[in-house]
Amino acid sequence: MNGTQWIDLFGVILLIAVVAVMAASETAITKTGRARAYKLVEEGRRGAKSLQRVVENLPPYLGVVLLLTLLATVGGTTLAASLAISLTHRYGEIVATVAMTLVTFVFAEITPKTYAILHSDRVALRVAPLLVILGRFLVPLTKVLIRLSNVIMPGRGIPEGPFVTEEEIRAMADVASEEAQIEEEEKELIHSIFEFGDTIVREVMVPRPDMAVAPVDANVRQVLDLILRRGYSRIPVFRGTIDEIEGVVYAKDLLRHLHAGKGDVELDKIMRPAFFVPETKRVSDLLREMQKRRIHIAIVLDEYGSTAGLITIEDLLEEIVGEIADEYDRDEPEVVPLQDGSYRVDGRMAVDDLGELLESDLPDGEWDTVAGLMYGLLGAVPTQGETVTFDDLTFTAEKVQGRRIAKVLVERGPQAVRAEDGEG
Repeated sequence: MNGTQWIDLFGVILLIAVVAVMAASETAITKTGRARAYKLVEEGRRGAKSLQRVVENLPPYLGVVLLLTLLATVGGTTLAASLAISLTHRYGEIVATVAMTLVTFVFAEITPKTYAILHSDRVALRVAPLLVILGRFLVPLTKVLIRLSNVIMPGRGIPEGPFVTEEEIRAMADVASEEAQIEEEEKELIHSIFEFGDTIVREVMVPRPDMAVAPVDANVRQVLDLILRRGYSRIPVFRGTIDEIEGVVYAKDLLRHLHAGKGDVELDKIMRPAFFVPETKRVSDLLREMQKRRIHIAIVLDEYGSTAGLITIEDLLEEIVGEIADEYDRDEPEVVPLQDGSYRVDGRMAVDDLGELLESDLPDGEWDTVAGLMYGLLGAVPTQGETVTFDDLTFTAEKVQGRRIAKVLVERGPQAVRAEDGEG
């Protein structure tokens, strides 16, 4: 080999090293994320501030990485082809193609990316300052190239994110639970947090028939009796009908006046203002608002302004952490499996929860509860013992209180005709 050939070989090795560094940089930077970068800054790690700068504005720096990778790959392949032709003459292109494919795959892709995954913090902290320096010179160029590509294929360049979607986080939680990296309860908590953001008040409120309310002309002892009987510390107060909620009376206020010998005080003198929310409000927004207002109970209104139910902070938190039982809660399971394979469920059970239990695709768009599903399938108020079918499931109104379905028996059977076809 002459001097020129040695220079070409050195150039090929150098450019493959550049591709390897860029591959490791891309993997480490995207894997680190903002939260980890902030943590490294708090720890005072060298290069952490540059890393924070990169992850806070990732698209331009990814553009730099992609541009350098492309330049190094094309340049290395060109030099390798020139070197191979000068050495083998006739088969130079084939030798260069095969050799560069193998070398690039092993030493510039698999090896550096695997190392970056295993040592993401170390790699990210080392390459971040380099990317910041390179970005000062190359970011303007990448922006021009991205604008040029948008002329050919309209778009907005590299997306701002998210680089990890909700579905991916859920999948990661499932895998981590299966591999015993996190507890099953932690996985369920992650799923609950995502579901919490999509839930509306109507789905978790205490419905109107289950509300414990007191008329405004009731005396202190009558309200205390209601509190002791139902186990609640806050009772809405209405005037005339339950659609005219005027306030909320607190048990501690009642006890304070009773202790002071003012047992004849009128409720409208000690009740606190009621907080009203629409039934379509997202529970995540409501929780923040109730925290800000420092209130624990809200009255839920339907689209006509009538009282639809009530909701407490405890109801909201239970959507994340699960049922919170106290000494006043009755231990009545929502679902009771029976020996014949059927289920006795509470009419207030959520349709999607029942669908998940039965691994069945139940319609949960129009109805929130199993009782609502039966109303919808029948098109009328069922009598006790009346049944309706949906696919291979049979629903029986096992217990009806007035116009309310309290208990439903759900049985599997032969494929049934959908109720909406008129043969259920």
